[in-house]
Amino acid sequence: MAVTLPEAVLSQYERFSLYNSPYPAHDGGCAIDLYPGTLVDGRTTAAPSPVAGTVREIRTVRAPPKPYAPDHDHLILLEPADSSPLSGLTVRILHVEPSVEGGQRVDRGDSLGRLVRAGFFAPWVDNHLHVGFRGPDQNPYRASGSLPLELGTSVRPLEWDGTGRVVSTGDTYAVLDAPAHPKPGAGFVGVRADGGGVLDGGLPHYDGGGLLESRGSLDADRDPVVSLNGDRLGVVDGRTIAWDEVTVTANGEPITGLSLFCARDGDFGAKLICPDRSFERGERVRVRIRLSEAE
Repeated sequence: MAVTLPEAVLSQYERFSLYNSPYPAHDGGCAIDLYPGTLVDGRTTAAPSPVAGTVREIRTVRAPPKPYAPDHDHLILLEPADSSPLSGLTVRILHVEPSVEGGQRVDRGDSLGRLVRAGFFAPWVDNHLHVGFRGPDQNPYRASGSLPLELGTSVRPLEWDGTGRVVSTGDTYAVLDAPAHPKPGAGFVGVRADGGGVLDGGLPHYDGGGLLESRGSLDADRDPVVSLNGDRLGVVDGRTIAWDEVTVTANGEPITGLSLFCARDGDFGAKLICPDRSFERGERVRVRIRLSEAE
């Protein structure tokens, strides 16, 4: 059973990703990270509810120990309203310090509280809600086991030649001006793979990624090799990509990787993960992917 996320749910957020996470809860695209704001605007704390319904329960849960973040997080369980297409499911939401309480009713878009950065976050990850869905007979407390997710909205694949100029930087990342959203606010976009489809995930700093919006991704006759600008990335099975042992380079020097996601905001552009390297605003960058030396 797969859960289709309606466009009305996704359009509340500036960005989303099914695969850009190192945690098993996202395996196979069984959870989604919903980003209300963008890096350029700063780390927003807004936490709009993805659905209308009733708060079933709130729990404090442990998070991985990190020197820069608390070792606890909060799990909010929501029961969607009877009128919702998601009725009958339980919604699991993490990374929100709740201002709501058990038994409280909320409308879609109502504030659930304040976004927080627990030990689940890498330093380069922007604030977001982690959301998964469980059936009535499933354990809602386990970290993994949520239902597979399908998108109830289209994502436009954007051609990107691997080049761009740096428009913003942080201690661990740099954002390029390309590929640019052709009409910000009017639908979601993402980086196009050579054979079609939108790339999603942390390449290669997380184990795998996804190929979204590719009609041929489930076709047995489709070439399973996924590439970008002629550089091989890995092999797709269904819509899930197992990355090859590759290294991302920027101007010929290795960096940690590329962060790939879907966005509808005007600040969309390739995001370089580079905690060990700095870039200057306005700097011209060419990104390539090559086989790691172990290969």
